[in-house]
Amino acid sequence: MGWVFDVEGEEGFRDREEKIINELTEKQGIVLATGGGSVKSRETRNRLSARGVVVYLETTIEKQLARTQRDKKRPLLQVDAPPREVLEALADERNPLYEEIADVTIRTDDQSAKVVANQIIHMLESN
Repeated sequence: MGWVFDVEGEEGFRDREEKIINELTEKQGIVLATGGGSVKSRETRNRLSARGVVVYLETTIEKQLARTQRDKKRPLLQVDAPPREVLEALADERNPLYEEIADVTIRTDDQSAKVVANQIIHMLESN
């Protein structure tokens, strides 16, 4: 991922991401965990929304900071700006897009991945 950002920039990365998501969402019976910025593309949002159940895993900026503070593989956080400001700007841009296509929203702040996964499974089995 870092290499694509370095060579092709975010636009090149998003183009690749859009093509892969298009291909994957044509498949049945899969779970697709997208990257945080994948919803920036209207085409991708339309495909995700039309071809499956979209679960928005929502979390606070504080939790995002804790989860990403040592992660050097996130190109958008490898800038001179304070990480909190970067995450807040990304949230301002992306959160409305997630809300636009989400079939269900799950708060993940104080829950383990296992608990969240079980909530999703229960929700899918109920529908």
